Amino acid sequence: MICVSTRGKAPAVSFREAVLAGIAPDGGLYVPSRIDRLPDAWWEAQRGQSFQDLAVALAAELAADEFDRSTLASLIRDALNFPVPIVKLDDRLSVVELFHGPTFAFKDFGARTLARLMAEVGKSQGPGPKPAGSGDLTVLVATSGDTGGAVAQAFHGVAGTRVVVLYPEGQVSDVQEAQFTTLEGNVTAVAVRGSFDDCQRLAKEAFADRTLQSRLRLTSANSISLGRLLPQMFYYAYAALQWPDRKLTISVPSGNFGNLVAGVMASRLGAPIAGFSAPTTINDTVPRYLKSGRLEPRPSVPTVANAMDGGNPSNLERLEWLFGGDVGAMRSLITSTAHTDHEVRSAIAELYSRFGYVADPHTAIAYLGKAGMFLSTAHPAKFREVVEPAIGKTVPLPAPLAAALARKKTVQRIGAAMNQLADLL
Repeated sequence: MICVSTRGKAPAVSFREAVLAGIAPDGGLYVPSRIDRLPDAWWEAQRGQSFQDLAVALAAELAADEFDRSTLASLIRDALNFPVPIVKLDDRLSVVELFHGPTFAFKDFGARTLARLMAEVGKSQGPGPKPAGSGDLTVLVATSGDTGGAVAQAFHGVAGTRVVVLYPEGQVSDVQEAQFTTLEGNVTAVAVRGSFDDCQRLAKEAFADRTLQSRLRLTSANSISLGRLLPQMFYYAYAALQWPDRKLTISVPSGNFGNLVAGVMASRLGAPIAGFSAPTTINDTVPRYLKSGRLEPRPSVPTVANAMDGGNPSNLERLEWLFGGDVGAMRSLITSTAHTDHEVRSAIAELYSRFGYVADPHTAIAYLGKAGMFLSTAHPAKFREVVEPAIGKTVPLPAPLAAALARKKTVQRIGAAMNQLADLL
């Protein structure tokens, strides 16, 4: 797989190099230079396969030229060793549950696979000189909620790495915060006085800072990393193959829009998906963009679906690249609507009253996308302060989440200024 920058001003690199780099030297995001459609016969042969078997088969198609096939298969099976249930709510509506990994959020798919890919690439480099900086590989990640816990736990204890998690102080749930502030060891949690947009801006500025890059081996585990997105293609392919025809539309709760990019890339490979709904919060940059054709970011506003609180979605750049800047073509495949906190709470209540299904706020937004299949991206217990009043029932807390809440938090705090982040790093 040859990878290029969305901005077209950086040299093409291998997938291995893209995984380690995170972001391209020109500030763009890495994308596959081409996505060749797999034959219909290939897809038909995968029907009935387990999720893990399909994931291994797709991984081989995408990256077996750079990784030994048996090593790649072992890596994928180890990273994705949890179920992907598809719950049928009625004859026309199904939900794909993506929260059965160790941090109870869909971010486990990308984070766990990326951690193992990075470890494998690091081994192949051997003990000699490293390409930039010296010492441990610093994995810098900005989170609005679930990414921080997934990345921190995926890399926790991994030799030769340290993880620095930037998050907006006071704007993540107590469970989310506990998942990345109580690990210590090689994980540093940094509360930023600002919004998620500030955290994301700081991370991007760090990657663009050549002085910092010369001193550190710095990489990303946000959805700006191509290594995070490719494993997410697997569950789109798996879900689509469970659908009885090729008229499937999947609703993807969208904030930074990396998850949607993974779905679009899966459809380009030939997964039988007819379209996507990309509902979001009142942070409606993408719905406005699809309507007007103009990109007009706004400062993000906190909502009950905090993992989607972004006013300047970084992965919109990948979407534009995939569609060659043709907004009309994008509209033909993707619809996007914005939803208020009141609508989200009402959707949580409706899912419970109609189907007895308990959904977190992000899953409720996916339901509001009105598609035949929608993605459930987080366990409702992670947002019990929103879910419990909506359904009038206590949501049991899984033991690992209760244990995280009981541990002591260790947090460093900075302002939303690059010099403060550079000093900390």
